[in-house]
Amino acid sequence: MNECYYDKRMDFFYNQTKTDTVDEWTGPQLIVVLCFGTFFCLFIFISNSLVIAAVVKNKRFHFPFYYLLANLAAADFFAGIAYVFLMFNTGPVSKTLTVNRWFLRQGLLDTSLTASLVNLLVIAVERHMSIMRMKIHSNLTKKRVTFLIISIWAIAIFMGAVPTLGWNCLCDITVCSSLAPIYSRSYLVFWSVLNLVVFFIMVVVYIRIYMYVQRKTNVLSSHTSGSISRRRTPVKLMKTVMTVLGAFVVCWTPGLVVLLLDGLNCTHCGIQDVKRWFLLLALLNSVMNPIIYSYKDDEMWGTMKRMICCSSEDKSQERRSSRIPSTVLCRSTDTSGHFIEDGIIQGTICGKGDLSDKGNS
Repeated sequence: MNECYYDKRMDFFYNQTKTDTVDEWTGPQLIVVLCFGTFFCLFIFISNSLVIAAVVKNKRFHFPFYYLLANLAAADFFAGIAYVFLMFNTGPVSKTLTVNRWFLRQGLLDTSLTASLVNLLVIAVERHMSIMRMKIHSNLTKKRVTFLIISIWAIAIFMGAVPTLGWNCLCDITVCSSLAPIYSRSYLVFWSVLNLVVFFIMVVVYIRIYMYVQRKTNVLSSHTSGSISRRRTPVKLMKTVMTVLGAFVVCWTPGLVVLLLDGLNCTHCGIQDVKRWFLLLALLNSVMNPIIYSYKDDEMWGTMKRMICCSSEDKSQERRSSRIPSTVLCRSTDTSGHFIEDGIIQGTICGKGDLSDKGNS
């Protein structure tokens, strides 16, 4: 019967796999990684908080796609927390960690990355359902969307906890991974292949959307009677799809391939030299998601700008309230407004948002 090493610290397992974390995580390379990591995490926290706040604030976003978008932002926000925890528990500190603390460190990363990936897949399916039916939003009910969100996090938490539940090498150190010294190599193969399969499914879905949008674009462009908005929407969708595909391929594929090679026990692949850079690259996907799914959406970007603008204007108006008529405040109390075309409205960004919101409420 194999001996188990639950009471050992991580230096025992790092020595078994001949991984010298002290040499690898010191000097200029460590400073660069920490600087980039800190910047990325700050951006993740701020940008994804704005996305969630925009979905909550703007009633036009109370649809299935935007609920899933807010959940994606929450997953990316969680990824930032996981990476902050990693930065404080890496380098020379890694060897001093207990087994449970190391499981927590990696479990947070696995949970956050899985949640982001599954979110992207669900959003892809939702977009496919909507576009194929020529609708802006799918027919998913709030109950179904809530069930999907709960399922996403259940899957993510389960995948992050699988090694802790027993799929590890604590009782058989001969099958330990070099990148994750207490993870079984078989688990790394399973996890990387599973994610690559999900990635392939996403590619197929988005290619189908792209081909459909391209075909519809050609049809609409040959009919001058079609509305301008109907002709512009497919073009925007094509650009978004290509951006999503490119970002996901660049950010995820290298890391998944490295994990797969480590699981296959490739000792001459130089995976230790690139692991931290590919980790940053995977984190970059959480940085890019709010840009791709939110900032490219004019309404989302406008809502976030109005929140920032109104916040700053409210502060300045408090200082100048005695000299500014109440009729020019961002928040109007008149509830009898009518729809006004965006191009007609003049004035501040906040004023545009409020008139538009009243007209569509």
